[in-house]
Amino acid sequence: MSGRTKFTWKQRLEAVEMCLSGDYSYITVAKKFNTRDSTLRNWISSYKNNGIDGLQESHTWRKYPLELKLAAVNDYLSRKFSLSECCDKYNISSNSVLRKWISKYNSGKELKATNGGSTRMKAGCKTTFEERLEIALYAIEHGKNYSATAKKYNVILSTSI
Repeated sequence: MSGRTKFTWKQRLEAVEMCLSGDYSYITVAKKFNTRDSTLRNWISSYKNNGIDGLQESHTWRKYPLELKLAAVNDYLSRKFSLSECCDKYNISSNSVLRKWISKYNSGKELKATNGGSTRMKAGCKTTFEERLEIALYAIEHGKNYSATAKKYNVILSTSI
């Protein structure tokens, strides 16, 4: 497992099935799995939209076309749908993703289509603190050219450098 989640897809599936069975409340299941009920709701939504594949941990970021982003933001801002309903309707991975788009839109910044692909270090790629420091300094010294830095060090860089 990567650092993105502490749950296997099997654990997420078990939690989803417990909630969907109607035998357990979201709060009961959340306590059993030591997570939040909002996390369970995200898992259930993802499961409903994408089946078991929706519970698999992704090692890449999702691609969203500009038209979808604008439609979701407009539906939310016009009060047609809640955050969760927009995420369900447009198959958006989480409320926080949509919130970021809304914030960007409301601040006058341009929304862009996302190209997807991985923006994290390769799973299992172990680097020392000194190596990470060297990689970060190289990126900064070269105008934050992450593509060139990733190629030079044979890593996939996080956008949070």
